[in-house]
Amino acid sequence: MTRYSLLDLVPIVQGGSAGQALANAADLAAHAEALGFTRVWVAEHHGMAGIASAATSVVIAHLGQATRTIRIGAGGIMLPNHAPLVIAEQFGTLDALFPGRIDLGLGRAPGSDQRVARAIRRTLDGNEHAFPQDVLELQSYFADDGQTGIRAIPGAGARPQLWILGSSLFGAQLAAALGLPYAFASHFAPGLLDEALDVYRRNFRPSEVLDAPYAMAGFNVFAAESDAEAELLASSQQQAFVAIRTGQSIQLPPPVAGFRESLGAQGQAILGQVLSASAIGGREKVAREIAAFVERTQVDELMIASAMYDHEARKRSLAITADVMKAIGAVPPDGAVDLMPAR
Repeated sequence: MTRYSLLDLVPIVQGGSAGQALANAADLAAHAEALGFTRVWVAEHHGMAGIASAATSVVIAHLGQATRTIRIGAGGIMLPNHAPLVIAEQFGTLDALFPGRIDLGLGRAPGSDQRVARAIRRTLDGNEHAFPQDVLELQSYFADDGQTGIRAIPGAGARPQLWILGSSLFGAQLAAALGLPYAFASHFAPGLLDEALDVYRRNFRPSEVLDAPYAMAGFNVFAAESDAEAELLASSQQQAFVAIRTGQSIQLPPPVAGFRESLGAQGQAILGQVLSASAIGGREKVAREIAAFVERTQVDELMIASAMYDHEARKRSLAITADVMKAIGAVPPDGAVDLMPAR
């Protein structure tokens, strides 16, 4: 039985603004809540022309004000960009504002290029041990166990749900070693998905947080009333993917009919790889492709990504997705087991 959630990168569309993107994000979170999504996540990206979620903790608070019950959080915070104490304070504050609803997914990529990483003024020295050490330090602040000699206020005693994120085997190994839930970024980097899930499940060590592996995978869904309409709507994200992979940063463009077919060999190869964890089509096609992905991966939860130029079309896509997930036996949020132990 597979839960379903939403990843919103808070896209800024061409001709739009960050303010409109943030208003859409709040509306979309409330919509996802009404549709039975388990959680909605936003992600830390810097220096990206088409993404308005750089101040991730602030955006999460914005979503919290627009919703009542759905879990909200970061998918993720790029921990190398931050002192763990600062993240403990930010997410301790969020936990105090929205108790029992906050998720904190942790990644080790900078979420930017090296120029932006330097501007953030954190040292990215390539030390493979730095990220695990930072995760343990962050856990210590929340546990308030005195190991750091510093209390995070707010933060001490807070209970955000911690996740390890990844698109390689490193995150799978760390999540398994720490006994934490694991989310794989297959919505844009699907290449190592099956191997990472295997590594995570085989090496998982039970913890106070989790007694068995819990795996999530990112999955793109562009759903509409017809296959043709869905293909058109998906072309906005396809244009953005090609731009990113060729070194450009653009705002989310309007859809273009026949975009994928117009590409040369390089563009076709880019989309063929990046969209392999995707469903694009009408209700029946989307249902088949989601069911096949869940059957293949046996993930506990799908994290649905669906950037579209038209906000109302995106809301319709999520409604179709929720219908499909319920039809194939997904678990509604009130049927979900809390990953965290009782207080």
